[in-house]
Amino acid sequence: MKAEEILAKLVSFPVLGGESNLSIIHWIKDFLAEHGVEGVLVPNEEGTKASLHCRIGPAVDGGVILSGHTDVVPVEGQEWTTEPFTLTDKNDGLLYARGSCDMKGFAACCLEALPDMVKADLKRPIYFAFSYDEEIGCLAAPDLVKGINEYYTEKPQFAIIGEPSMMIPTVGQKGICIFETKVTGSEGHSSRIKQEVSAIHESMRLVLWLENKMNSLIGAGRTDDRFTPNHTSIHIGRIEGGIAPNVIAQECNFTWDVRTIPSETPQEIFEEFEAYCRERETELRSVFPGFKISTGNIHPAVPGLDTHEDQEIVRLTKRLAEYEELDAVSYAAEAGQFAEGGFEAIICGPGDIAQAHRANEFVSKEQLAWCVRFMNNLIKELS
Repeated sequence: MKAEEILAKLVSFPVLGGESNLSIIHWIKDFLAEHGVEGVLVPNEEGTKASLHCRIGPAVDGGVILSGHTDVVPVEGQEWTTEPFTLTDKNDGLLYARGSCDMKGFAACCLEALPDMVKADLKRPIYFAFSYDEEIGCLAAPDLVKGINEYYTEKPQFAIIGEPSMMIPTVGQKGICIFETKVTGSEGHSSRIKQEVSAIHESMRLVLWLENKMNSLIGAGRTDDRFTPNHTSIHIGRIEGGIAPNVIAQECNFTWDVRTIPSETPQEIFEEFEAYCRERETELRSVFPGFKISTGNIHPAVPGLDTHEDQEIVRLTKRLAEYEELDAVSYAAEAGQFAEGGFEAIICGPGDIAQAHRANEFVSKEQLAWCVRFMNNLIKELS
């Protein structure tokens, strides 16, 4: 099967982040079995989702992992002109569907190359590694990485994560951590704003503190020009609180994310924020003893990626992609988690990240062909 035909099948599985992916993962497992390759599942505790890994080639050190995720983001509320979960070819060189770019195009190219991988006289192995719940926080990758490290007696050396990079070898990725802050004040008549503690008013002070913190990092020169923006960003994406204009809000909650350049972690920001919250609690409990601010992680932090240009994975990926320039991306991905797991990691995959998560998402046929050529070069490299 050609990549386009495989992609049409993969995008037909409308598996959103957080949902069961067993339908698509079992289809991939069966596809592997048809070519004599055993797929190993790494299920979640409930057995409702599973990652998959497999090995093609000999059980020797030095192999290459090709990795991607099976989930996509929702289409609800977006203005699609095509059926989102049906691959559509408008004869303009583009293939439209949710997940075509992010990132089932890469998986389709892996699977197209599978028969040639099986037939080749590989001297070092190729591994596939497909995860779930990447779109809601890269939740499955740590267990998938652990599963690979524990299952195989040999040690893979490299991990190529096929997120859309226009097939440009990408050595840097920002990390991300998402927090939720809950503020509890005292309700009352709005005329008593000085006698009560408004959860909304205090939340606004906290939001402003976070914005000022981001600006202070920039002002201190803590930047990395490989990224756009070139600094750690702090963003408040959702806020809710209050019941009426004339009622002082007892509750207010807001969620915020920190996207860190590789030289930083969200922990420092969180600790300084917590210190400021304790100051506000101390000051305002004289007005309302029950005033409280609590902040927790919505999911574990996803580490950034900072692969050095002189690492072997960089030289290898340049040869495979037939491209010498390097890039860095501001989105989060599983590459940093594979690097933490002991593999030299890099991002390189078909499609433009500008097309991801939007209506009428597409991947170009040219990009798919480039990725298939990448796979063929990998087979030659390891044979």
